[in-house]
Amino acid sequence: MDKSALRKQMRELRRALSPREIEQRSDVLAARLFMHPAWKKAETVYVYLSYNQEVRTDAIIRRAVSEGKRVAAPRVLDQQMDFFRLNDCADAIPGYHGIPEPPETAPPADALDALVLAPGLAFTPDGQRLGYGGGFYDRFFAKEPNHYVIGLCYDFQLVAALPTEPHDRPVDAVLTDAP
Repeated sequence: MDKSALRKQMRELRRALSPREIEQRSDVLAARLFMHPAWKKAETVYVYLSYNQEVRTDAIIRRAVSEGKRVAAPRVLDQQMDFFRLNDCADAIPGYHGIPEPPETAPPADALDALVLAPGLAFTPDGQRLGYGGGFYDRFFAKEPNHYVIGLCYDFQLVAALPTEPHDRPVDAVLTDAP
C-alpha cells in the first residue's frame, strides 16, 4: 500500500474511535511510557500536543512537570519545526493547521538529548514511522540526531511494513495500547 492510501486508512480508523476509547487507550499508553527506562532517566521531554484523534499527551505533560522534567512542544514556522518550553497545556495556542503549539513568548528548548514522543499515522515494530506527510519530524531529527524517540500509537497503527524513503528517520521504540 502506498503512503497516501495508508494515511487515509489510518485516519479513518482513528476517526472511528470514540472520545472515551481515545482517553482509555491514551491512559494505557501513558502508564506504559511511565515505566519505560527512557522516561525514568529523561530530564527533558519533547512531546507533541495531541490533536484530533491522536494519543492524548495532556496527562504525560502533567506528569513530566510534576516529576520536575523540563517539557517542550513543537512549533512550526516556515516549514521548520522546533521545540519550545511549555509548563501547562493550557498555555498552548492554535498554530500550524490549527494544531496546538507553545505561545510565541515561550523560550526555545535547548536539550540535545531529550526524550522525544513522536506522533504518527503508522509505525512498524522496528521503528519505521509514517507521519502526516510534511516531513517536520524527519527534518528536525536530521538537524538534532541525538534524541531518543518513542512513537506512541494505538494498536491498529502498528503495521508489518511501511514504504520508506532515504530521509525517513525511524524511532527508537514504539509503544502501543495492545494488551
